[in-house]
Amino acid sequence: MAFSGTSNYIATKDLQLAVNAAITLERPLLIKGEPGTGKTLLAEELAASLGTDLIQWHIKSTTKAQQGLYEYDAVSRLRDSQLGDDRVHDISNYIVKGKLWQAFTAEKRPVLLIDEIDKADIEFPNDLLLELDKMEFFVYETQERVVAKQRPIVIITSNNEKELPDAFLRRCFFHYIKFPTPEEMQDIVDVHFPNLKKRLLEEALNAFFEIRDVPGLKKKPSTSELIDWLKLLVAEDIPPEALHSKDGKATIPPLYGALLKNEQDIHLFEKLVFMARR
Repeated sequence: MAFSGTSNYIATKDLQLAVNAAITLERPLLIKGEPGTGKTLLAEELAASLGTDLIQWHIKSTTKAQQGLYEYDAVSRLRDSQLGDDRVHDISNYIVKGKLWQAFTAEKRPVLLIDEIDKADIEFPNDLLLELDKMEFFVYETQERVVAKQRPIVIITSNNEKELPDAFLRRCFFHYIKFPTPEEMQDIVDVHFPNLKKRLLEEALNAFFEIRDVPGLKKKPSTSELIDWLKLLVAEDIPPEALHSKDGKATIPPLYGALLKNEQDIHLFEKLVFMARR
């Protein structure tokens, strides 16, 4: 079944093509894009559309590739041996299965999300090359070879915090999620706020894209922050006319703290608004 987006996720034609190509090629799909553009949500909605399980592996700076395969809990085994527990005689009782192991042994082909791979050490992607390529690995403690029952659909996300190795990139199908155009953003907002007043939506989108166009912003507001801002505008019953000045000059929108997330950007925006109104 081809992926074409869901009722909760608007996927562009290019993104649909990338997802379906990766599934056909049985290659991991490497997704890059600004934070808040729906990279993680893509895996969730893909699993929902296919009616299968989503196995999520969220990567941190301390995450090691071995943790995705399995971990040997030697501390628990030592404690049990001191207590005289019979479990110590079977080492498999102390093998903790990782996310890849879970995906490899799933009865139904799952979606495996490796989220924010660029947060980990530079060697992390290289350490997974064989496992993602051959879809198998060896458990030395039990002398067991774990082979995937069926190749999971692998979605890998990156925020471009660091470059990924060429050998890893060669094994992936790549797609960069471009930031939505105003027309695409309107479709996305309609999913979350189907009954939003048209004028409020127009004024909010104008204000949002004006902020994104401010030169020098350290962090531009993302799609998820626009959704949060609209939710606040609706909850506080902010009228559309409050989002722009009567003289047509730049203005600071209400509840802008949902869009600008550091004091440097707030000061920059306030300064530009002040200069524009002089």
